[in-house]
Amino acid sequence: MKIETQCLHEGYTPKNGEPRVMPIVQSTTYVYDSTDDVAAVFDDPTKSLIYSRFENPTTDCVEKKIAALEGGVAAMCTSSGQAASLVSILNICEAGDSFIASGSIYGGTVNLFAVTLKKLGIECIFVDNNATEEELCAAFKENTKCVFGETLANPAITVLDIEKWAKVAHEHGVPLIVDNTFATPILCRPIEWGADIVIHSTSKYMDGHAVQVGGVIVDSGKFDWTNGKFPCMTEPDESYHGTVYTRDYAFAPYIVKARMQLMRDFGCYPAANSSFLLNLGLETLAVRMQRYCENALVVAKFIEDSGMAEFVTYPALEGSAQYDLAKKYLPLGTSGVISFSIKGGRPAAVKFMDSLKLASNEVHVADIRTCVLHPASATHRQLTDEQLVAAGIDGGLIRFSVGLENVEDILEDIKRGFDAVKNA
Repeated sequence: MKIETQCLHEGYTPKNGEPRVMPIVQSTTYVYDSTDDVAAVFDDPTKSLIYSRFENPTTDCVEKKIAALEGGVAAMCTSSGQAASLVSILNICEAGDSFIASGSIYGGTVNLFAVTLKKLGIECIFVDNNATEEELCAAFKENTKCVFGETLANPAITVLDIEKWAKVAHEHGVPLIVDNTFATPILCRPIEWGADIVIHSTSKYMDGHAVQVGGVIVDSGKFDWTNGKFPCMTEPDESYHGTVYTRDYAFAPYIVKARMQLMRDFGCYPAANSSFLLNLGLETLAVRMQRYCENALVVAKFIEDSGMAEFVTYPALEGSAQYDLAKKYLPLGTSGVISFSIKGGRPAAVKFMDSLKLASNEVHVADIRTCVLHPASATHRQLTDEQLVAAGIDGGLIRFSVGLENVEDILEDIKRGFDAVKNA
């Protein structure tokens, strides 16, 4: 089945007399015929639904669709992208463990990994996004349980060499987790390049309309959890009837454990209405991603030729240091997000952004509407100077998220901003 068709149909196919649009099951609770029936579901949660803190029929349809889009065996939605990042790590790491992450990842995730998880006794070892295999190998410790990166880093827009990172992770017997938010499965399917777990902030391109906050974790079903490094998967879970996830749920032990252990305890599951809205976005994802990429390439070339930027980071630009990697992993385009550092630093960036009329200055990205952000003042404000450098951020850096408007209107707005800087 082609990706475009999966976007429309996977997860919910109406039968004779049923509604064409996926229904919203607005219920916390599910009824059983007997006490024994309830007990049976708690013994085997794959038999039916327990409670909407774990699973909901509307969200289940969306999970199946996203799993199919990414080429995974199962998925679990969360209440935010940050929740997806958190659960993806906590599902296999505990106090005393470490994991490796690219230093270019989103600032909020850096803070989650470097500060909050540190308080829980989990160490994150940051490595340069362009590290060699030898440098990656040097970062591993005996207690390292996974490796984490972003297909397209936010806001550095650097491309992760997924195949290389997966190779090194697998040589050390641990999975590679890839945040595929900016690329979406339309532009890149990390599992096909060796990733074991894929996550998204569904609030971004998957939604596309800024109407719901959510996240998702997709299990490839390919990683061997029985290699001796993951007793949490292979030994009885005394908090859940002695379940052994690799034995009892061999088809997708990672996701079943995440749902029945962490989602049970954290309850970070999305509402049915949010999943309904997300599904509407998924149905147009394939056609939207094509337009985002087309518009963004025109905009990136315009900014590059304007003489107003110290540098422009958009991997689809010929001459980009990331161009070859982009062609390998993202041949259809590198999303609608561009980063550029305007000449004049922070004052010029502020003047430029405050002079825009079409583009919105907001804490969001990957929307149908063009929007801009100054990362050093907003999403990455909590980072140290050293962390900002590692993430590719300086005072003049602007994250420009190209929308679906007519590209000539977007260019006119950029000209307006540049003129304001020149005349300041």
